[in-house]
Amino acid sequence: MESYLIHMNGHGDHPAILDVHVNIGGSGPAPGKGKGRKPRWAVRASEMSKKTFNPIRAIVDSMRVEPNPKKPMISLSIGDPTVFRNLPTDDEVTRAVKEALDSGRYNGYAPSVGYQSCREVIAASYSCPEAPLKAQDVILTSGCSQAIELALAVLANPGQNILVPRPGFSLYKTLALSLGIEVKFYNLLPEKSWEIDLKHLESLVDEKTACLIVNNPSNPCGSVFSKSHLQKILAVASRQCIPILADEIYGDMVFADWKYEPIAVLSTNVPILSCGGLAKRWLVPGWRMGWILVHDRRDIFGNEANADLCYTALCAVPGLRPIRPAGAMYLMVGIEMEHFPEFENDMEFTEQLIAEQSVFCLPATCFEYPGFFRVVITAPEEMMMEACARIQEFCEQHYQGSEVAQDLECDK
Repeated sequence: MESYLIHMNGHGDHPAILDVHVNIGGSGPAPGKGKGRKPRWAVRASEMSKKTFNPIRAIVDSMRVEPNPKKPMISLSIGDPTVFRNLPTDDEVTRAVKEALDSGRYNGYAPSVGYQSCREVIAASYSCPEAPLKAQDVILTSGCSQAIELALAVLANPGQNILVPRPGFSLYKTLALSLGIEVKFYNLLPEKSWEIDLKHLESLVDEKTACLIVNNPSNPCGSVFSKSHLQKILAVASRQCIPILADEIYGDMVFADWKYEPIAVLSTNVPILSCGGLAKRWLVPGWRMGWILVHDRRDIFGNEANADLCYTALCAVPGLRPIRPAGAMYLMVGIEMEHFPEFENDMEFTEQLIAEQSVFCLPATCFEYPGFFRVVITAPEEMMMEACARIQEFCEQHYQGSEVAQDLECDK
C-alpha cells in the first residue's frame, strides 16, 4: 500500500483549501473513520451564551404566583408606554412609515450605518451650537438596546471593566458579561434624588476601566440630573480620562418643572457616545429604531400628573418611601423591610402584592438595588389610582410598627 498527500496550496490572498489522503493498493480506513476519533454529537452552548443572563427575566419568570382572582390584574412592571393603549402613537409617525412602505424604496438592504437621508435628519434634529452634529456622527441601530451593545463593544475589550449605576437598567450587566467585560457598580443616592455618589464612583476607577455609563433620565429611578451634577460627573471622567456611554433614551421625557441637559452639550473634552431612539418619546418601542450619537439635543417632555398622583398617594402608605421622579416613566419606592417582617426581601414583597392585589411592580433586585420596587407611571389615571389604592391596602394589612412622621418625612 502506498499513501500520498495531496495538498492544494493557497496563492496570494487565497488559503490552502484541500488536504486529502489517497490510499493506493490497500484497504485503509473507511471515510469518516479516522483512527483515534469516534464521531459523536458534541453541540454545546457557547461560553458567550453561558455568560448571558437577564436578571429581570430570571426574576419575573421565577415568580410562581397567581393574582387574586377577585381583582383584575394591574401590571406596573413593563416599561412599555403603549401597553395600556391610553397613549396612542401620533398619526404623523404612522403616516410617515406608511409612505415609506408604499414608496417601495426601502425593501432592500440598507447601508450598515443606516440610510444617509435618515442620518441627516437625526443629526439636524439633535445638533446644537455647543455640540454640533453631522450625518456621519449618527449610526442607526435596531433599537436603543443594540446601540448600547455596539457602544460597549467599541469602548471595552474582554477583561476590562465598565462603571454602571446601581440601581440601574439590567441590560448593561447582561451585555457586558456576555462580552467578557467586568461590571463595577457605583451607587446612586436616594436621599439626593438618585444623584451619583461621586466619591464612590471615582474610587472604582482603575487601569482596566474602559467607560462610564450615565443613564439620564434614569431607568428605574425616574430621576433627572441637574446641570451642576452633570458637570461634576464630567469632571470625574475628565480627571480619570474615561469616555462616557450616555443612555439618553428618555431625554425627551422630562416633566415641566425640570430641565434635561444632554451631557455632551456640557462636555469640553470627555468623548461621549449617546444612545437614543424613537421607542419612548414616539411611543413605538416595537419598531426597534435607535441610534448612536456623539452628542444630543435639549428638549422637555410632558405632563407629570401621574407622577405627582402616584408619588403623593404612596407617600401616605405606611412603610413605603417613594422618591419623587423628574422624568422618564418610572418611580422608585423604598420598602422599610423592618416593618414587613414576614417578607424576606423585595422579591417576596412584590410576589405577595401580585398574589393578594393583582398589582405587578418590579422588585428593584432586578436593578441591583434590593429593598425597593419600581412603578411604571404611564398607566391611565384611573388605573394608576386603583393600583395605588391596592398597594396601600396591601401595606396596611402587612405593616407592623409605628406610623408616626410618615407624611412629614415624605414631604422633605
